[in-house]
Amino acid sequence: MLYHIFHSTQFSYQQWVSFSHNLIRLKPRDTPFQTVIDFSLSTDPIITELEAYTDYFGNHLHHMLIREPHHHLKVSVRTCIAMDMQAIEQHRMLSEYAKAVTYAQALQALQASTVDVIDAKQFCMPSQFINKIDPLLRDYAASSFAQERSVYESVQEFMGRIYDDFQFVSGFSDVNTPVETVFAARKGVCQDFAHIAISALRSLGLATRYVSGYIETLPPPGEEKLFGADASHAWFGVFIPGYGWFDFDPTNNLIPYDQHIVLGYGRDYADIAPMQGVVLGSGKSNVSVTVDVTREEMQTQSQSQTQS
Repeated sequence: MLYHIFHSTQFSYQQWVSFSHNLIRLKPRDTPFQTVIDFSLSTDPIITELEAYTDYFGNHLHHMLIREPHHHLKVSVRTCIAMDMQAIEQHRMLSEYAKAVTYAQALQALQASTVDVIDAKQFCMPSQFINKIDPLLRDYAASSFAQERSVYESVQEFMGRIYDDFQFVSGFSDVNTPVETVFAARKGVCQDFAHIAISALRSLGLATRYVSGYIETLPPPGEEKLFGADASHAWFGVFIPGYGWFDFDPTNNLIPYDQHIVLGYGRDYADIAPMQGVVLGSGKSNVSVTVDVTREEMQTQSQSQTQS
């Protein structure tokens, strides 16, 4: 199965900008379940310098520099992703075995010094947007956990409680809104719900990471999907010693499988923001984002090639 992704971000500046540089994380990473088979990046205006490399977490990163005066900046990427449905199904089966690990066993195993546990432990520590423990949030999460209960099933129940207890309200928060504010208001967006879960689960001793990406959205029955109706998405992953990482989507109360496309991983949003930059100029700026995710069955593609 293939996914075709279009992602465009445009900044409009009130005054001319004489210089800008940006960090762009818009190329999805390869995982055991997905492979990037085509990627292109274009800009308006034309960039002066562009450098691609891999960051500390293994995510794709582009550094972009513009030295000429400009009053807008548009960055567009087109990506084609191949999904390995067999690997996804194997991971689904692995999750059934992971359900045998209790919360107490997971905490005990996280004390080991194996390579995978040492790597996971960095996701137990405070990060830029999740830098302190909220006792109220810890108590809220703790009601889903018991020492001898499956840690996987506990996390899944906690995910469902976020879905039930929090309201999706676009515009209520931004990237700098504290987790405590979102928790008190019981509303926010997918980024906030991921941060809520990460903060809570770390306070309970679990290694939890932020996942940035896309989710395929489907139109109502009988209606065509509108171009640009999709959006960037965020969810979280929990490390279960002995079995690896498992993802959870609290915005939709879903276990991510074939409808979720991963851009990258980090400790929180700061590590995997799609675009970060600095401009030299004055005045306000406006930003608009267009995202489109389209599925293509590979079998259908093969049949079309044969007929042609």
